[in-house]
Amino acid sequence: MRVLVIEDERRLAENVARSLKENAAWAVDVALDGENGLHLAESVNYDLIVLDLMLPKMDGLELLRRYRKQGHKTPVLVLTARDEKGSVVTLLNAGADDYLAKPFDLGEFLARAKALVRRAKGQPTPLLVVADLEVNTIERSVRRAGRDITLTPMEYRVLEYLAHRPRAVVSKTELLEHLYDYNWEKFSNVIEVYISGLRRKIDDGAPVKLIRTLRGQGYALRVEEGRR
Repeated sequence: MRVLVIEDERRLAENVARSLKENAAWAVDVALDGENGLHLAESVNYDLIVLDLMLPKMDGLELLRRYRKQGHKTPVLVLTARDEKGSVVTLLNAGADDYLAKPFDLGEFLARAKALVRRAKGQPTPLLVVADLEVNTIERSVRRAGRDITLTPMEYRVLEYLAHRPRAVVSKTELLEHLYDYNWEKFSNVIEVYISGLRRKIDDGAPVKLIRTLRGQGYALRVEEGRR
């Protein structure tokens, strides 16, 4: 998953970004003002936007209104020092999906962030199940047919993204855009390497294959009738 944090307090932005990277294994981009934040939000298909309200150059409420007016559906979690009832109503009416009043607990922040991403992808629980494969997004653990599977951090991130969209065909470009931030130099064959590792660890020896490669289209995590 890839998250945009729009927060002008540099230390808070860094703490939030670090928490998302270390505890959720998500890629994170950071914007320190509203104008840059809106530019990034419009340029990249993020899985979640974390938005502060009190921003230089463009305040968070105006950013949110412009972003939603363009039809973007990405969930937005607002960080605000304003906890008055009227402000909360205004936020929700402007298109915010959830909010946290500062100061907040990072554990609660992570739980809300993960819940918003799950709901946006149609997954109501932290346990993602495809056939006999289980991906626990809280523990970041994987089991197939009751057997624990050990993955590298990037293999897990690829699998989790596919598991959030079971049966959907996901292109290599989409995976790259959602798994890496702007600071990582993307190599053309890196996704193929991770898919190969996942196939070896998850499908080798299993009677039913789950990881599909659709030539010229991308990858899918699904069971196809008649395919073994």
